[in-house]
Amino acid sequence: MKKKTALQFAVLCGVPFVMVLGNSMLIPVFPQMKKVMHLTQFQVGLIVTFFSVPAGILIPFAGFLSDRYGRKPIMVPALFVYGVGGLICGFASVLMTKPYHLLLAGRVVQGAGAGGTYQLAMALTGDTFQSNERTKALGLLEASNGLGKVVSPILGSLVALISWYAPFFAYGILAFPIALGVWFLVPEKKDKGQSDSLAQYWQKLKETFKEKAKLLLSSYLVGMVALFLLFGVLSYVSDILESEYHLFGLKKGFVLAIPVFAMALTSYLSGLFLSDRQNLWKPVIVGGLVGTAVTLGILPLFKNLIPYMTVLFISGISIGILLPPINSLITGATSTDRRGIITCLYGTVRFFGVAIGPPTFGLAIEQGEWFMFLGSAAIAIIAAVIAFVFITPPATNE
Repeated sequence: MKKKTALQFAVLCGVPFVMVLGNSMLIPVFPQMKKVMHLTQFQVGLIVTFFSVPAGILIPFAGFLSDRYGRKPIMVPALFVYGVGGLICGFASVLMTKPYHLLLAGRVVQGAGAGGTYQLAMALTGDTFQSNERTKALGLLEASNGLGKVVSPILGSLVALISWYAPFFAYGILAFPIALGVWFLVPEKKDKGQSDSLAQYWQKLKETFKEKAKLLLSSYLVGMVALFLLFGVLSYVSDILESEYHLFGLKKGFVLAIPVFAMALTSYLSGLFLSDRQNLWKPVIVGGLVGTAVTLGILPLFKNLIPYMTVLFISGISIGILLPPINSLITGATSTDRRGIITCLYGTVRFFGVAIGPPTFGLAIEQGEWFMFLGSAAIAIIAAVIAFVFITPPATNE
């Protein structure tokens, strides 16, 4: 990339970075929240759900609006709303003796803002970069998303040393300057498709799904399963690092970041390596899912911390390697005038994967650790079979 383009893309990479902090930065702080606000485990889980569900619901509408009016006019206000939602949570926690319900309301606001962020950054990247550069750029974008997941448990643990509610203020501090950077520094191509009527737009969208329904739906499923398993495992590991391994604060944050670091680094390298190797996309996606199934299936065999986290590190690699080709398949499946809604539908299923992961793992662990992890392995295998049958990458990038 040229220096000017690199700066613009660096700003754009800040969007998924700050968005992913929405849930991930709070995971290591959940025990403190539970204690201070006298919450049940279910109530703590709602702090994730009240963010992820509105984000998932609103993502397709953000995609539609971005196809009609442009990516930046939707993304930039969404970033400000995201930051304001965090501040509502923060000030509620500071000023109220029982802040839980207003905190949940703030999480709804924050989730609504998140609905117009990362997926539109993906769409804008798909608009800007063509051919082999697209997969590299999307790999970097996914790596930024992963980097946010890596930094978030560490950052959350560090900021929580100030107070359990301090992480909420970090959202506004980070989101506002990124919003301004996107508006002033990132260019956007205008497309004449934006002048289509609503009927014409939906007709084109129906044609896209009619032509590529198997590819898109199977790719959506793979992305959702990957995030479902990642956040489900992280929520479980966050608990056992304290209860079984007696790790707290920054130590816990660093250990919790290990599998996510593996995912982020692998996403970056996968995007670089696979950019002009479309023939490898399908084997990599299927192999990544099989690797995830194997590592999760054998995880209960390991009780010592080092081998346990080593297996999770490999699991992170398995998830990270499949995300860039999945992202490329989805963003390259259609033209610019429909890319916003296509990528945002993908974002919806990813958010629902995140939303249902922690509570599902919480219910599954009641049946035992082996039940939970073998069930996770089975889900990954089913997704691998679906990917093998239905995903057919293009011969060349669009």
